[in-house]
Parts: sequence; C-alpha cells; structure tokens
Amino acid sequence: MKINKQDILEALKTISSPGDGGNLVDSGAVKNVVTFADEVIVDVTINNPSLQAKKRTEVDIMKTIHDKVFEKAKVTVNVKVEAPATPAVEEIKGKPIPGITNIVTIASGKGGVGKSTVTANMAVTLSKMGFKVGVLDADIYGPSIPLMFDVAMERPLAVEINGVSKMQPIENYGVKILSIGFFTKPDQAVIWRGPMAAKALNQMIFDAAWGELDFLLVDLPPGTGDIHLSIMQSLPVTGAVVVSTPQVVALADARKGVAMFQQENINVPVLGIIENMAYFTPEELPDNKYYIFGKEGAKNLAEDLQVKFLGELPLVQSIREAGDVGRPAALQDATIQETAFELITRNMVQELVERNTNLPPTEAIKITTMAGCSAVKK
Repeated sequence: MKINKQDILEALKTISSPGDGGNLVDSGAVKNVVTFADEVIVDVTINNPSLQAKKRTEVDIMKTIHDKVFEKAKVTVNVKVEAPATPAVEEIKGKPIPGITNIVTIASGKGGVGKSTVTANMAVTLSKMGFKVGVLDADIYGPSIPLMFDVAMERPLAVEINGVSKMQPIENYGVKILSIGFFTKPDQAVIWRGPMAAKALNQMIFDAAWGELDFLLVDLPPGTGDIHLSIMQSLPVTGAVVVSTPQVVALADARKGVAMFQQENINVPVLGIIENMAYFTPEELPDNKYYIFGKEGAKNLAEDLQVKFLGELPLVQSIREAGDVGRPAALQDATIQETAFELITRNMVQELVERNTNLPPTEAIKITTMAGCSAVKK
C-alpha cells in the first residue's frame, strides 16, 4: 500500500500540541513528513526536554498513524527538542477555565496530615449533594488521588472538542479526575524541576475536557513553593482550605500555609481550617475520646488567625482503609466519618457562598521573572 502524505497530516492534526491547546500540525511542531510506499518518516519539534515527553510524542504519532492511516506502516519519528529562549522578563497571566464556577485549593503546610484524604472525601460529598465536581491532583511528586478513587490503572483518553484533541478526565463516584499519576508507572519517581512540573500542570488544566463543573478541587502538595505559585498563577482560585492535625509541629506549618494565601500580592480568600485526626474513639469505648495529637489545636489556630474553623475529623481506621482500597469513607452511609465529612463540606460551601457574595472574583496572580529572581504581584 502506498501511503498518502495528506492522510498522515490529517491524522497528526488529531494529536494535541503539549501546553497550547492546538494540534501538532497547526502549531508548527511537525516540520516534515516523507512517505515512500508503506514507509513514513515524521520530523517533529517539541519544547519539552524531558525523555518522557519525547517518548510520549513518538508513541502518539506512531499509534495515530497505525490507527488512522495504515496498521502495518513502517513509521520513523525523529523528535527534536527546541527549548524556547527565556526572555529577560517573563510575565504569565492566568485565565479562567470556561464552564468551571468555583476553584478551591486544598492545602497543608506539612505532609502526612491527610490533605488528599480530605480532598477525595470532600469531592465525593459535594457530588452526593448534587454538585458537578472535578479533582485536579496537583501533588506532582506524590500523587495519591488515583489510588483513593480506585482508578490507578486507568489512562485518560483523547476526545475531540471543536476539532482539537483534549484529555478526557477519568471519572468515578461522580467525580472527574486528572493526575500526573495517570501518566507514570507506580514505581516511577517524578524528578522534575519547577518549570517542567508547572508545564505538566498547565496541560492537565487547559488541555483537558473538564466540561461544566460547580467545583474544581485542587489537591496541592505539602508546603509552600513552585507548584502553589504555578496554580495561583494559572488559575483564578476562588478560595483555599488548609488541613492540619492538632499537633504543634503541624500547626506551625499550617500557619505558614494560611499566611501564603493571605499575602497582599496573592490574596486568595482562606475559606477555613480543617482539623484532621482530632481524636480517637475505640469501638469498644464509643463514649471515650483520646486526643493523641493534642486537643483543638487547629480550632485554636483558626481563632487566632481569624479564619473559619470548618470542623474536625476523627482518627478512624476505616477512613484509612477506605482510602487504601479506593472507596472514600464519605460513601459509607450513616457512619461517623460520613457525618464528619458532610459537616466540613457544608461549612466550606457556606463560606464559599459568603465569599462570592461579599468579595470580587479572585484574579490569577502574575509572576514576573527577572534575572533569575521571581516576584509575585497582582
């Protein structure tokens, strides 16, 4: 079979060009296509220097040609990397995502306090309340949302929106999900510098077919750093929720997390603080509460910082087990954990309604880079 060059180009138009929402052909990434009988040579240029990006581009091109043009074609893909020159001053403006009403970040100053568990269960609770919900797992270096929703082995498919190929989020329990975990192996470490991680996040945000959502919950990594700035730079975040345990070490980091959102040049409204692992009640002693990590530490912090205390979550074995098997505890009807997650979620929604009534929409921050130093401004 003799392969037609035009057929190849039409097929390559169905592949999204990373980061800008266009396709490989119209964006100019495809530099040359040579066909001879059943052989195809494609020269393509990308601006992502990672080995993973190069390999994915090569595989996508080969698979598309085999699926759409000729199954037995002999395909050679030459991928060249051309990193764009960095200007002396780089200003990147965020933009809203059409169809998404509220964007809420779930943050923690310290790792291991249950931030992803709160995100997963709050998303499920919102869905049970009748809202359309999505979760963006922005914890690039430790994605756990796919496991908590029992979709760790799933892979997002491509869907065509207005002639452009987009990522279709994975959906389970009525929640749409995207995570870097869908694109890496379970034992593969993500070793990226900040700019590369930010680029991957931008693809999951803007190259995805989220559709209509009442809430997009963003599960941030622990601490305060590049990823947090990248999210607030890319998106107009409606509000932030901070998760902490009652212990002093966690509270010190939670205080920094709240301070980050409240900085004058960032100014993202903090909807409230959640206290996780607040107390332990053994099954055989249902009337007893043991404050293993301290008592009401996060509640006192919220009062001190004059932000809303959204509620406390008990230290319950079934919450951990539910996350491990991929069925969030909020799905367990008529249990103490379902009641607790429903309370904090309703409190969050109430704070969000008040925030939207009394405050103007949040603007995405602008990050200006000059001579290797960065400044944050509105």
